[in-house]
Amino acid sequence: MTILYRYQIELHDSLYFATREIGRLYETEPILHNYALSYAFGLVDSERYATTVSPEASYRYFCAEQVPQYQAQLTPLNQQGIYVTPARSIEHTSVLNTWKYADNRYHVEMKKTQKNIPSFGRAKEIAPESRFEGFVISQTPLTLPSWIRLGKWASKARVKIMETQKSQVSTGTESFTFPYPLNPLDVMFCHRVISYDVINMPPVSLIKMVTLQGQYYRFNRLKIPALMQYRFSK
Repeated sequence: MTILYRYQIELHDSLYFATREIGRLYETEPILHNYALSYAFGLVDSERYATTVSPEASYRYFCAEQVPQYQAQLTPLNQQGIYVTPARSIEHTSVLNTWKYADNRYHVEMKKTQKNIPSFGRAKEIAPESRFEGFVISQTPLTLPSWIRLGKWASKARVKIMETQKSQVSTGTESFTFPYPLNPLDVMFCHRVISYDVINMPPVSLIKMVTLQGQYYRFNRLKIPALMQYRFSK
């Protein structure tokens, strides 16, 4: 039996990551990517969940190289039957902050600027008390942390497991709509994706309001696509 966890995340700080860059405006989409959540939940490179990786791809608090190694670090989760879905907003507000560049050097050679260009930018962030919801799918019991850090500012967030159910894979010929966001690479190999809306965000754009056909887990009245795994190429 597969274990399904419905989780909710409540922000206790403003959340920022650059989904879109429009001139000097850096906008945060109110959706949490499943890659980011997998790391935040402590599932990556974990001895507890048998997802450790080679020393070259090790993920710890300090990383010698700030280069993502998603394939090397997330593939062990597939081997343990662990998968995290992206999280959708169930209640959120946005805040707009202006920041300025600064030079912290004490001795600066004063040079006349060629152009009168202000050194500032604006960040559209997700405000505290915003809430998100998604699912964790696992073949074995998991203990998710109560507090996590998210985004560029390592914003503090509270995690609550709202409901847990066990389910078996069901097969149906009729299409169904999944109202939560999905990673298209993770679902397209095991389901026939019929229609969707695209959410452009790095490192892999997500899709929402997805109508698809294939195997699923039943969670109350909701059908959750089954057999999803982290994949990294089409």
